[in-house]
Amino acid sequence: MSEGPVAPQPGAGRARQNVIYRAGVLGRTPPVPTDFAGLERLARRKTSRRGWAYIAGGAGEGATMRANREAFDRWKIVPRVLRDVSHRDLSVELFGRTLPAPVLLAPVGAAELAHPDADVAIGGAAAELGVPYILSNQGCAPMEATAAAMGDAPRWFQLYWSSDDDLVDSLLARAKAIGADAVVVTLDTTLLGWRPQDLNLGSLPFARGEGIAQYTSDPTFVRIVRDRIAAAAGARPEVEVTLGAIRSLLSMSRRYPGRLLDNLRSPEPRAAVETFLDIYSRPSLTWTEIESLRERTDLPVLLKGILHPDDARRALDAGADGIIVSNHGGRQVDGAIAALDALVGIVPAVDSRVPVLLDSGIRTGSDVFKALALGADAVTVGRPHLYGLAVGGRDGARDAVANIIAEFDLTLGLSGLTSVKEITADAVTRT
Repeated sequence: MSEGPVAPQPGAGRARQNVIYRAGVLGRTPPVPTDFAGLERLARRKTSRRGWAYIAGGAGEGATMRANREAFDRWKIVPRVLRDVSHRDLSVELFGRTLPAPVLLAPVGAAELAHPDADVAIGGAAAELGVPYILSNQGCAPMEATAAAMGDAPRWFQLYWSSDDDLVDSLLARAKAIGADAVVVTLDTTLLGWRPQDLNLGSLPFARGEGIAQYTSDPTFVRIVRDRIAAAAGARPEVEVTLGAIRSLLSMSRRYPGRLLDNLRSPEPRAAVETFLDIYSRPSLTWTEIESLRERTDLPVLLKGILHPDDARRALDAGADGIIVSNHGGRQVDGAIAALDALVGIVPAVDSRVPVLLDSGIRTGSDVFKALALGADAVTVGRPHLYGLAVGGRDGARDAVANIIAEFDLTLGLSGLTSVKEITADAVTRT
């Protein structure tokens, strides 16, 4: 457990430095590395081969992942000096709530591959920091359990649009019931990208029952599963019995609600996995479904995965309350435009009508600064908090994000600025 202040406070950067340096006097070094490269190395040592392939891997040859980082490298901060920066304000307002920093924890699927406490630990980490966690639709714990661990802290919910509209409505209703401030509809995963790291291991977490807890805890999904079982009554599925098949069945049965022994005797765990794989996404998703969201929920709706200015304009026409510029962390299309490069074209298209967030490639506090200078209202952090989770569970996820926020605070002050509102385009230059 870290000592000292956790939630971002005025002077968050110096306060966090002081905690670490004072511990250093006692011979203690931070359990969570304060640089991303060190964090990544340690997380890899803590994670299984299969887990690392999923959480660290990208699409194809990894070109989009590299592009995300190269885009940040092309922009340089232009510090100003001799300004009073003794008091700094990192707060932003999103959808009627004041957040202590312009940072949210992005949704990550199958987080138990990094740590068994998965979403509950991530949610608890976000709550300690006072920043939102966007609960993953492909989570490893029901959203109600994660919300309970977060208390009154802010939370959003990510929605993958299923091919079953009743299931979509059920998930939206549950998001409302847990007090979500907003719904984030992920648009770029109607098909799963080509991910060689997973393919080379023949490993898809969801096929083993990992990352489908939002579904197996949903009454509508359970009804769909049972209806499918009833419709197939009397049919004997052909199953090749191998050691791998037995392990997969155990994995499904452990994660399905109920007693393990009962689940091993029941067709439901296996049928649940098959049903999930059949209906979790909708490749035919169009703007028509998006436009229907206003009839399905009264929560603010953000569309995630926008990379083209024309799609941003169409999102506004469809009633979107916000846009998240994202290429899914480079996990979907190899060779896609960097999210930061896309942001530069989307911000003027949106013209301040709704909040614009940036996802994909954020690793440091200076990255946050650059994203805001180029027009983002806030950012979401993905792999850093997941790597922190792998290193130290809830505390690790919290510290990894706290370090980013602390560096952002210091970058703000050292650039001669005192608030997020003061970060404008002239604070950076392109090289």
